Amino acid sequence: MRIRRLIAAITSACLLSLGLQATAHATVIGTQQLLAAEARAGQLAQIDAALSRADVQARLVEMGVDPADALSRAAALSDAELARVAGELQNLPAGGDGIFVVIGVVFVVLLILEVTGVIDIFKKI
Repeated sequence: MRIRRLIAAITSACLLSLGLQATAHATVIGTQQLLAAEARAGQLAQIDAALSRADVQARLVEMGVDPADALSRAAALSDAELARVAGELQNLPAGGDGIFVVIGVVFVVLLILEVTGVIDIFKKI
């Protein structure tokens, strides 16, 4: 008699657990979605490379911005804002005007973060 109850309890538990299994749903992503994801990753890598430079990090610290926060805030930008910042980085002159490039990059990043409301560096009087 005990064995029947034990078997009935185990069978009931197994039957009840059948409804708890989750099914997996896979979909095909489109070419545009894949290209957008790859473009975003490339733009983030470009901004990361610019923000990881020692002179840029020193300037960020001078302005009171943690370099790690700047990178995480850049990752939080929308695709359009990220493309704009990456485009500005590509248009900046290479070498020669090093300090002006750094100041320009930092200013563009801070301006975009200010406009999006992420930070409040430029206090409104």
